[in-house]
Amino acid sequence: MTPAAGLSFKAEHYADAMDCSAAGLWFEVHAENYMVAGGPRLAMLDDLCSRFPLSLHGVGMSLAGAAPPDEDHLAALKRLVDRTEPALVSEHLAWSRLDGRCFPDLLPVPRTNEVLARVAANIGRVQDVLGRSILIENPTHYLALRDHQWSQTAFLAELARRSGCGLLIDVNNVMVGAHNLGTDAGTWLDEIPAKLVGEIHLAGHSVDPEGSLLIDSHDEPVSEPVWTLYERLVERIGPRPTLIERDGNVPAFAELLRERSRAQTVLDREPVYV
Repeated sequence: MTPAAGLSFKAEHYADAMDCSAAGLWFEVHAENYMVAGGPRLAMLDDLCSRFPLSLHGVGMSLAGAAPPDEDHLAALKRLVDRTEPALVSEHLAWSRLDGRCFPDLLPVPRTNEVLARVAANIGRVQDVLGRSILIENPTHYLALRDHQWSQTAFLAELARRSGCGLLIDVNNVMVGAHNLGTDAGTWLDEIPAKLVGEIHLAGHSVDPEGSLLIDSHDEPVSEPVWTLYERLVERIGPRPTLIERDGNVPAFAELLRERSRAQTVLDREPVYV
């Protein structure tokens, strides 16, 4: 995929998306929303794939969980990948399954050697089934867990080295986590090896009404601090496919296109770095 800016696809924007002629536009969908045998969702996705590059973003593989990836879930993802032939496939560094139960969240784990080995092995299983490498997204942090043996950035880099995966850097996740934990987002971004970054996400956040905690809610426009961090990242590593991610309070398609154009402007003005 060329290093252009894309949008999260929403069904209510189907007609606008199919009519859009923005150069380089691509779309990303949550894979779990399309793991079905047929119907209008898949028909829309087929139409979208006929016109635009596609990225599949998984939210339910539970790669950091205690158990290996669910075989049925992985088989469904394989069918979707074969059907759509996406340019990119990504998942989260998180867990959401335990003892046969699924939790509606992306839950954190301590960055220990044991967890590192487990996640690397789980990524390897997924990549073997899919026949391709995937990207792993950095998590959002809301509290400091105990027992870490690795920094956030070193853990991600070592995970990529062991498994052969790439990284999806969500700049909003970095900023939200830095705010909540009292660390520096710019330093975090500077520590990520440029060669590992295959995609960037930009999203909005909200403030917890009970205090100053930031929530990775994806229901607001991209904030100015995130735009500043994004420009800093692209200046260092060069352009990468960049997604404008919006999942709540979804505005008109034209408003998302304006945010997408701002990201594209950043990508267009920066030289490619090797």
